[in-house]
Amino acid sequence: MPCHPEEPDRATSVEPAPEGAARPSREDSRQPGPRPRPQATNDEPVPDAVGPAPAENEHTTAMLELEDRWRRALADLDNLRKRHARELERERTVERSRTAAAFLPVLDNLELALSHADAGSDAIVEGVRAVRDQAVNVLELLGYPRHAETGVAFDPARHEVVSVVHDPDVEPGTVVQVLRPGYGDGERQLRPATVTVAKRE
Repeated sequence: MPCHPEEPDRATSVEPAPEGAARPSREDSRQPGPRPRPQATNDEPVPDAVGPAPAENEHTTAMLELEDRWRRALADLDNLRKRHARELERERTVERSRTAAAFLPVLDNLELALSHADAGSDAIVEGVRAVRDQAVNVLELLGYPRHAETGVAFDPARHEVVSVVHDPDVEPGTVVQVLRPGYGDGERQLRPATVTVAKRE
């Protein structure tokens, strides 16, 4: 019988790879393993990159800095409030002391006038008048001038009418008598002057 050459087994035959193509090695085809990670491009980050993004780090740093500045501002405000309270109390104490010191000479002169009461009525009157003038000067220095003028037009902001009289020698609405002097002007008015005003017929 004629001998035929043995035909290769079709089940196990491997077709030749096209020219130019890299042939995989048998070890690579037989042993399974992790696939290589995709290379990151300039447009998209690697999906499993480790650590936060740079933008997130910047935001966290900015938030921490703002929180620190906020806490410092609160501390400065609290210190300013306490310092203002201390200074206000000190100013009040100084003002009270200054006002009381301004009235001490008035008290001294009143005591001096009373000590000379036996010297005669004229001396007592002059002494009391001098003390009154000194007290008026003290109030004026504190910002409360005295108002006891007659013959001026009635001003509801400075005068308080308690009575009206008929006086043909003066214009109606003129202050003809001051019963109690007033002190101060505008918002710094201690009290208005109590007066009598001429009326129309």
